[in-house]
Amino acid sequence: MSQGPLEPVRRLLPALAPAGVALAAWAAWLGWDQHRDVHPDGTTTGPYEAWQVIGLVLSLLAPVYWAASRGHRAGAVLGTSAGLTVAAYLDWSDDASGLFMVGVVLVMLGSLAATAVASLVIASVTVSRDGRRVTG
Repeated sequence: MSQGPLEPVRRLLPALAPAGVALAAWAAWLGWDQHRDVHPDGTTTGPYEAWQVIGLVLSLLAPVYWAASRGHRAGAVLGTSAGLTVAAYLDWSDDASGLFMVGVVLVMLGSLAATAVASLVIASVTVSRDGRRVTG
């Protein structure tokens, strides 16, 4: 059986698709908000609001479901986490203190944990006891 030139891409698609969606979702939900809010008492918050982060998380459920329900749990976890980690690095790398890497590592660890749990739940719901995918 011969492999076509796109075979490696087809094999990586379960990881590449969630990574691409994660990058785009970060840009759509968080990438445009770069200022901190200063309150009258002098404290600052931000730059992100809770609704932005919730929107990002809900947006990422679709690609995680797509990959995990097809038996590609590793692709769902690693692809989504890689996309979010790269997006966080690109978004925060202009921080002069250098502490942005702490945040990037926390995004990586948190997204690995959250997508692993979500993928496990999705896979357990969409695969029957005999190992076949549940349709419909």
